[in-house]
This record gives sequence, C-alpha cells and structure tokens, in this order.
Amino acid sequence: MAKVYFAPARAKKWNYDDSMPGKLEKLLETIGMMNYFSPDEWVAVKTHFGSEGAHRIVRPVFLRKVINELKKIGAKPFVTDTVRIKGLDYLEVANQNGINHLSVGAPVVIADGLYGNDNIMVKAGEILGEVAVASLIHDVPAMVVCSHVEGHINSGYAGAIKNMAMGGVSSVHRTGGWKCGRGSMHTIGEGELVWDADKCELCYQCRDVCPLDAITFKDDELVWNGDICWRCGRCERVCQSESLMLPGEDERFLRSLAEASKAVMSTFEPKKIVFINFLTEIQPECDCMPAADVPIIQDLGILISDDMVAIEQASIDMLVSAEPLPQSLAFDKQVSKGEDILMKLHHKPYLLQVEEAERLGIGTRKYDLVRI
Repeated sequence: MAKVYFAPARAKKWNYDDSMPGKLEKLLETIGMMNYFSPDEWVAVKTHFGSEGAHRIVRPVFLRKVINELKKIGAKPFVTDTVRIKGLDYLEVANQNGINHLSVGAPVVIADGLYGNDNIMVKAGEILGEVAVASLIHDVPAMVVCSHVEGHINSGYAGAIKNMAMGGVSSVHRTGGWKCGRGSMHTIGEGELVWDADKCELCYQCRDVCPLDAITFKDDELVWNGDICWRCGRCERVCQSESLMLPGEDERFLRSLAEASKAVMSTFEPKKIVFINFLTEIQPECDCMPAADVPIIQDLGILISDDMVAIEQASIDMLVSAEPLPQSLAFDKQVSKGEDILMKLHHKPYLLQVEEAERLGIGTRKYDLVRI
C-alpha cells in the first residue's frame, strides 16, 4: 500500500498549528522533503495559475509553505505552469491571483515559453503516440505537484493526473501543431469544430473565451480558424445552447490523461516527484475557465503522497463520501448525501483516469491513509 498523509480542513483550536497553513507545514515535515530532493537541486512547484475571473486556485500562502520547506533543505524551487492563454497575459493573471515572486518567495516562470511552443516530444503510448512535454518540466530534475481538486465538465474529476497531463503538456508543438499537444487528448480525428446555427443564441461566449481569437462572427455566422485553434474545448464547454461540438470520446479522453501523465513522469527519475492535493474550494469546473462557481463540497483538507494514483484515489473517496453544499450546482442538480456528486453533476466515468494510471504502472490505488 502507498502512504497518503492527510490533514483535515477543520480548525478546532485557536492556534497556528491547527490552521491549514500550519497543518501543511506538518504534512511536509512528515513526508520529509529531504527524502526526495537534494541541496542545490532545482525543484519545480507545478500549479495552475487560474484565469481572470477564476480565483479558486491553490492559494499563494500554501505555495509559499512548500517553497519554504524546499529552501530549508537547500533546494532551489520555482513556481511554474504551462501556457493556457498567451504567455505574458498568463503571467499577469498569475500576478492578479496573487502568485508572484514576492508572495511565494520564489521565481514564477512559464514552463513552455511565452508562446507555449517550447517543448520536447516524449513517447506516450498507444492512444497518443507522442506528446509535447514542456521543456522546463522535461529538463528539471524534481517537482512538487500542487493540484486543486475540483470537478470538470470533460473529465468529471480533476486532480493530480489532470494537472500533470494538461499542465505538463503544451497546447501546441512548433511543427506538429495541436495534434502533439493537449488537443490530442481533447478531440479525435481532425478535431473539426461543428456549429449548429439553428441552436446558436449569438451570446458570443465562445468567441470571448477563446485564448487565441480563433472564433469570430460575421453577419451572425460563426467563423472558425482551425489553423490556429488549440482544440482546448473551452468554446464547447461554455456554449449553453449546445450549438458547438468538438468531436471527442469520454473513455479515450480519460485514458489519454493517464497516458500523458505517464509521459511527463517518464522524464523524472523515480521518487523525484511529490504530490499535494488541495481539497479546498471544490468547484464544479476547471480553474482555466473565466469564472468560478461556488463550491459544491465543503473544504475537506490537504493530502500529500509520493504516489499519484494513491493520492487521486484517496481524494475521490473523500469527495464521494462528502455532503453536497446548499446553494451550489450540487443543490441545483438535487444531489443527495451518499450520491456520487461528481458523477451526478457531469455524468463522466471519471474513475477511468485513475484505473488506467494504475494499469500503466504509475502507482497503486491501494493506500494507507495517515491522518495528522
């Protein structure tokens, strides 16, 4: 069994040790960062910078605790993510969301360059073939993966696996285009966007959410530039009239997440990655969207492990047993206590990503939960 250490979110005493930052310090001490990282070693702290309007990310105070612990052992940490929107804009979003050198105590850099095409092709597997892993993540010897656990319209559940797959792989390769990047997971075939004019309400949310301005409207007709499109699927996700469709397949997408995660992990030596899952502000959709809905589940706590599969299974087990919050999407969908909240919200077989990750030998779903 893999060890997964857990600190609950509840603070039942009015002292620092019972706070979540204090408990994170205890988790980091318990797992022992010196067991994974060395003095003078560069260590990437991989997180999600969020979006303008989506603020429920891993808070800077937690990132700083991780940075401080790495500095204690003499390591040289930095905070990073791959391009989700144009690089300079993404760094500004990170700054607006409180992630900067001053707040976290370390440099904040883009892992695949300001244009998102600084990457290296890595063998993936039978679904993806090869994927473009961000060059910084490919080259750095060690990493701490800080994942905000949440729901997701496409994957149902998003945690460490999705953080590694979508966050470690670039959107586009310099010569191979979107088919070597995240788009190869999101869509199938040529990834041609289909627009149903009869359903379209001309709300223009698809146009406004596109990070590349690949969608425009002329005389109330949608114009799509497939040559520059990343196939990220945001346009389809925000379309409330269901007039847009990016061809995909749930099972293939979920299995490809595990496959891409393994490709990213293959660039590291064993025991050079530590995973931290933050079960806080658990909203129904990804932090890459331009808004954040209210949490569907109360804050549960923080998990830490060196086994990605185990920490994902532990996170899911906690979510499944949690009580849905009132005045949230879970309430709107009439989710009752004891029901699988994420399945009821998104109807995706999300556990497939964890099962596939175990099948690929990334880790084990059997875990021993150690509460601190």
